[in-house]
Amino acid sequence: MKHILKCSSCCSYTLKEKCKCGGKAVTPKPAKYTPEDKYGKYRREVKKGNLTKKGLL
Repeated sequence: MKHILKCSSCCSYTLKEKCKCGGKAVTPKPAKYTPEDKYGKYRREVKKGNLTKKGLL
């Protein structure tokens, strides 16, 4: 099964691993959620810090 990939340099979409511009194509979607996420705690801390810095929390 082929997946749609997004070029990291020119931001165009392709089905190939390498874009026509020569950039590397990566999956544009975030990783699936899992309750056993071992880095979730750190992401939440960073997000909370950013919201506090903006005065939204």
